Amino acid sequence: MSGEVWQQNMYRMFADGFPSPSAHFIEGTGGRKITYGEVESGSARLANALVGFGVVEGDRVMVQTHKSPEVVLLYLACLRINATFVPLNTAYTEAELRYFLSDAEPRLVVCDPASPIASIDLAGDYPGARLETLDAEGQGSLTEAATGQPEIFVTAGGDGSAIACILYTSGTTGRPKGAMLSHSNLGSNAATLREAWGFTADDVLLHVLPVFHAHGLFVAINTVLANGTSMIFLPRFDVGDVLASLPRASIMMGVPTFYTRLLGAAEFTREACAHMRLFISGSAPLLAEVHDEFSARSGHAILERYGMTETAMNTSNPLDGARVPGSVGPPLPGIEARVVDDDDKALATGEVGAIQVRGPNVFTGYWRKPDKTAEDFCADGFFKTGDVGYIDEHGYVFIVGRAKDLVISGGYNVYPKEVETCIDELDGIGESAVIGVPHADFGEAVVAVVTRAGDGNAVPEQTDVIAALKTQLAAYKVPKAVVFVDEIPRNVMGKVEKGKLREAYQGILASAAT
Repeated sequence: MSGEVWQQNMYRMFADGFPSPSAHFIEGTGGRKITYGEVESGSARLANALVGFGVVEGDRVMVQTHKSPEVVLLYLACLRINATFVPLNTAYTEAELRYFLSDAEPRLVVCDPASPIASIDLAGDYPGARLETLDAEGQGSLTEAATGQPEIFVTAGGDGSAIACILYTSGTTGRPKGAMLSHSNLGSNAATLREAWGFTADDVLLHVLPVFHAHGLFVAINTVLANGTSMIFLPRFDVGDVLASLPRASIMMGVPTFYTRLLGAAEFTREACAHMRLFISGSAPLLAEVHDEFSARSGHAILERYGMTETAMNTSNPLDGARVPGSVGPPLPGIEARVVDDDDKALATGEVGAIQVRGPNVFTGYWRKPDKTAEDFCADGFFKTGDVGYIDEHGYVFIVGRAKDLVISGGYNVYPKEVETCIDELDGIGESAVIGVPHADFGEAVVAVVTRAGDGNAVPEQTDVIAALKTQLAAYKVPKAVVFVDEIPRNVMGKVEKGKLREAYQGILASAAT
């Protein structure tokens, strides 16, 4: 793949390969269809509206609203301006949103009318930020402003170094950090995935992922745009809707939870997915037994791959060749992966160590955190993923653990420190340790192990802790269970022994109602 293909504004890269204007791009609910001609005109109207709001190259456009075709067109409008798209999880609370508003300093905020942002005094608290609305049906003040705007917009140029998106990822300090991904980072990955996964002119993607996440936005939508084909755009994963859509699709991307839920449906048979070409899984580890059961039931071997917010996709099991259960495959073309020791020295084949990656997909750094950026890169340009694993003799990468005790629940990253900080501030709490434990549906679920303060305050119970956290954290970060103990185990260096906690409580949710 020639570097010139993706070293430019990403919308220009996509548009160069757009099919006939009458070709379908999105098929939404209720039979609504958006053509590639409407992609061009709709994104142009929105881009003109954004310019009218004062948005210029480099400005942040923060978006917290539900999945709709209009969100995709807004994303493309930002690309056309070289503005920076900042999508936020719809589950974030007001406290979390205020941090993002202060950190990103957006020029424009687009939210659902029911979002907590809508009740914030932006003019008073965040001067310079303009508010527009967009609901789940694609209606609101934003679309009203775009109505009547010119359907032609001259897309910005550039060499691809402009920041296309900032995706926030929680950190071990409890303060989320924004990963800056350039047009070239994302464009190179989309072009690579199109080839690696064998996209053809006849492919139709079944899109059931959220669009505030790298998986649904970058891996799914960008690859479809790079291929100039269509997708069935469902608002969320629903087993019945997915089963009804499979006969008209050829590719599905999902998190492991989606595949376990499909296996739980008797209607999911070989006949139900006979039209499918490829099932892809990521965002969380896929259990080998799920891989095997899915293959036996459907006749399809799920293709597992490995990526992260900061890099999009790094490795992938092959389209043609062995898809090894438990492995995320070899590095994608143009991307390097290595396993190193604590001194960043490469380890031999099969030895377990820290996984590092390098390639055009790797992000440019953390927004306004140059020290953290420098800390996470080696002198030779390799990025420290924080994951632990090994590479076998065939070049396949195996991830055996995660540094910093990251929990991945239902495909979403939960960093324990953020949850612990909120728990420790509650009345009656001494200290806390947050871990991930196996969960049949979500893969992992958050569990908090805590001590009581014994300082005369009211003695908290599990329901008190969970209720308090629901007002501060997105639902997927809130513990499914809170265990009270007399003492949290620590080693001789004073570090909490989370491995012991995970072992002790790994079955705590096995029979509990969740």
